[in-house]
Amino acid sequence: MFLECSSKSKGSRRLSRRKMLVQFGQSAFGLSLPMLLASRGQAAGPGTFGKAKSCILLFLSGGASQYETFDLKPNAPSDIRGTFKPVRTNVSGIEISEHLPLLARQADKYAIIRSMTHTEGNHPAGCYWMITGRKYPRATARAAAMSREDMPHFGSALALVKPPHTRAVPPFVMLPEQINPNGPLRAGQHAGFLGPAYDPMVINVDLRQDLNNAKIKAGELQVMEGLTEGRLMRRRALLEQANLRVGIEEERGAGLGVQPHVSQAFDILTGGQATRAFDLSLESPKTRELYGPHLFGQCTLMARRLVEAGVRLVAVNWVRHDDGPGGQGWDTHSTHLEWCKDELFPPTDRAIAGLLSDLHQRGLLDETLVIVTGEFGRTPRFNPQGGRDHWPNVFSVLAAGGGIGGGQVFGASTPDGMYPAADAVSPGDLAATLYHCLGVDPETPIVDQLNRPFPVAEGEVIRGLF
Repeated sequence: MFLECSSKSKGSRRLSRRKMLVQFGQSAFGLSLPMLLASRGQAAGPGTFGKAKSCILLFLSGGASQYETFDLKPNAPSDIRGTFKPVRTNVSGIEISEHLPLLARQADKYAIIRSMTHTEGNHPAGCYWMITGRKYPRATARAAAMSREDMPHFGSALALVKPPHTRAVPPFVMLPEQINPNGPLRAGQHAGFLGPAYDPMVINVDLRQDLNNAKIKAGELQVMEGLTEGRLMRRRALLEQANLRVGIEEERGAGLGVQPHVSQAFDILTGGQATRAFDLSLESPKTRELYGPHLFGQCTLMARRLVEAGVRLVAVNWVRHDDGPGGQGWDTHSTHLEWCKDELFPPTDRAIAGLLSDLHQRGLLDETLVIVTGEFGRTPRFNPQGGRDHWPNVFSVLAAGGGIGGGQVFGASTPDGMYPAADAVSPGDLAATLYHCLGVDPETPIVDQLNRPFPVAEGEVIRGLF
């Protein structure tokens, strides 16, 4: 989990008894899970709207080209349309890229939004807008690093306003890593002003391996080697006694505030529900093959397992690192067509189509919202390196499940694919729709560190999708 440690004052050299017990509670597990759970609230927002119980957010880091995926322009000039051809899907009148054949067979299960638009062509700031629903409010350069001044990620807000029905799973999981292609973790990927209690559990993968063979571990959900269930329960009893003593000794039972998050940590560790969800070996070889051997596919399969276990939101980020694992990812400034055809489209097509098919067969699609997006689209014309550059003015987003009607296209771009032509959709609108699908009123208030209230989303629900 991403945790932000507060700094100690220079004059402080001694720990109070309560702080010592808190630290003991953390170290007793051999992990930092209790820290995350320490101040998690149980506030729930209204639940009168959508069908979805969970959300899977697939983020194509770098920004996928609308021209080569879901909004091809075969009649545009050659320097705009590229060489990829549109193909028919299983829904009459809807065409997508010829290099997404598996998704073409699943078009009845998803909607294509072809009119997503914003004004931020900077990667970190564009990412922030698309995963929080808010425009980055400070100098763009600051979006390259997370801050407790940030608005919360969708998953963090849901952890507050609509926590899972079970304490045995974390509310928000992010894998295989947080987005950091060239240094700091980008803004918007944690709870921001809501505080560390609502940060995601981040399942970091060792990316030094080939992305087709990278191993996924459950991280902090794994009990230390040699720590048996019996030893865990004895530690739980000891901690309960310590909390009781502190509660008696300290005014207003201050020590008792430690107990709920410690108790939930024990529930997660000993219940086994979350740990089993992270164990891909429990899936059949056929199912694992359905999603493909690439890390993105296996993370997408894990996302399905996690929402099935009750996790509210799972964010799967496409891995990319400048001069490292994943290379340029979807930030295709060079050899765009070749990179898309050979490196990006095969695992993406397989993973998303596999997810939609799997959710449908398991009867989970209606209760699982799936959103596929990046921070923006790509430029209409190619640059001298054969790449497409950043283009936030219009791009495409795929949405499925959670009450959204499949087999449809919402909105449209101009014939040259440069701007919205009908039904423009903002990131705030997408955010409002996400919350609506999950049964949360977009007007539900959240409060920052200065006790200022904000609606959880500031856009309008995209009613045409339902």
